[in-house]
Amino acid sequence: MKRFLWYFLLFLGLSTILLLSKMDFTKQEVLTKKIEQEEKVQKFAGEKRAVFFSYIELSRYILDKSEEEAKQNIITVLENMNDNYLNMLLLQVRSFSDAIYPSNLFPSSRMVVHQEGDAFPFDILSFFISEAHKRNIEVHAWINPYRIRNSVDMENISSTNPAQASLQNGSAKIIEGKGIFYNPAREEVKQLILNGIQELLETYPVDGIHFDDYFYPDLTIDEAEYQEALKTDATLSHDAFRLSQVSDLIKRVYTLVKSKNKNLLFGISPEGNIENNYTSNFVDSKRFLKEEGFIDYIMPQIYFGFENERKPFLDTVKEWNDLITLDTVTLLPALAFYKVGRVDTYALSGKDEWILNGGDMIKKEVIASRNLSHYQGFSLFRYDSIFASDKEVESVVKEEQENLKETLQPF
Repeated sequence: MKRFLWYFLLFLGLSTILLLSKMDFTKQEVLTKKIEQEEKVQKFAGEKRAVFFSYIELSRYILDKSEEEAKQNIITVLENMNDNYLNMLLLQVRSFSDAIYPSNLFPSSRMVVHQEGDAFPFDILSFFISEAHKRNIEVHAWINPYRIRNSVDMENISSTNPAQASLQNGSAKIIEGKGIFYNPAREEVKQLILNGIQELLETYPVDGIHFDDYFYPDLTIDEAEYQEALKTDATLSHDAFRLSQVSDLIKRVYTLVKSKNKNLLFGISPEGNIENNYTSNFVDSKRFLKEEGFIDYIMPQIYFGFENERKPFLDTVKEWNDLITLDTVTLLPALAFYKVGRVDTYALSGKDEWILNGGDMIKKEVIASRNLSHYQGFSLFRYDSIFASDKEVESVVKEEQENLKETLQPF
């Protein structure tokens, strides 16, 4: 009887301990979820939700349209963004050594006028900004710093384009099979880019400046400048020289932007594959994320699915987040809305993911990104992929659009 009583008391004690432990675990689990939820709400409140609006969209909605029709198209674009809780427009104002606004440095863009250098039908950038700001949508001026053309055809380059003089003095190069580009290592090129940004900031109330992934165009464009640099430092590698040239421009742009208004933002959108930034584009993205004075945000093009065999989304976005050591730099991953409903060949075994899981891929990537420590928002490439998709993927794109909208609504 005593032995039975002893076993009973032992059992009762162990049961109580287990119950209390379970209760403690449950309380901890609830507390953890509460903290995570509070963190999400805080991030959600200031979440930037950007859309790339490229020269392709500009050509479609403005070129050869009447002023009334073009303006209505711009309003529709902004209304579509507003209705879907998107609040940041990355507007491509200079794609080919040109401008979609009146400039003393660059000719008018063939994306919005019939021939480069023609007069504008109206001030397109001013109208975009005024209508966007009415809807609390930020406008960031998206610039391709080095690209002059994406073909080697010079026929449509106007006499007023600064590229003409640059081609004559070696500050630009025709690259067979690729296009025409400015030389990143030439000081006059850097000054031209800086002057263009200064003109833009002094004329228009944009909310920021944005560079995409078009950086070093090839491996020979700067050969003369590199040879000159070797006279000062014989140990300097060509790769290190290239990285330093892009970094110099990025730092000077940041300084210029902040001198105009410290609240203006400057960010870049490099390739999502970090290694490619060092082996082909020569963007020292790791440096920008740990040294102050380069950028306000990084927008890596993480155009991958969760099952991508080479670069799975979660691993890649976490890798970018973990590289950031500055509180002043935030992460806004760029997401591949253009892949919704389509085969992703380069994903290898994950090539069908955007078809099989179509309808909530972007939503899942946004939700997953929100838990990262440096996350401040996301961007979608690009406008037409969301609001003017091809018939073959129209239904799944519509489903993705609705699912994303659901998770973007205020908590």
